[in-house]
Amino acid sequence: MKKVGIIMGSDSDLPIIQKAVKMLDSLGVPYEVHVYSAHRTPEQARDFALNARKNGFGALIAAAGMAAHLAGAIAANTTLPVIGIPCRSSNLDGLDALLATVQMPTGIPVATVAIDGGGNAALLAAQILAVEDAELAAKLDAKRKSDAEAVLAKDAGIAERL
Repeated sequence: MKKVGIIMGSDSDLPIIQKAVKMLDSLGVPYEVHVYSAHRTPEQARDFALNARKNGFGALIAAAGMAAHLAGAIAANTTLPVIGIPCRSSNLDGLDALLATVQMPTGIPVATVAIDGGGNAALLAAQILAVEDAELAAKLDAKRKSDAEAVLAKDAGIAERL
């Protein structure tokens, strides 16, 4: 199975990345996590992206706040799918990161999840890998079914109380 590469712009993004890691662990998807900054370590971020395919990655997740150029910088250096996670910060409550992540020029796409959306970023990466992995696709189907059953159980509980 291909790996998911997870890059965060700062270790302050770790709580969001931990949501992604937890989700990938639950699905049995291998991953690597790194801290590379689009601004402070641009060479390392570029090298990671340029070599990601040959290093066994099938999708990349990039999390950053504020200017949030990391996902775009990664996407500029690979044709692997890149999923951006805009991270909340004290400046503009993450809206700045959301806009920076989603407003990519034609030719350099970045799929973007919600602000602090680590879980959904991991699910999207897993869905990308599952295109060619039937076992992973079955795990995702089972998760969807389990999630639906949990909602229906809550519905039944509310019906009993009211």
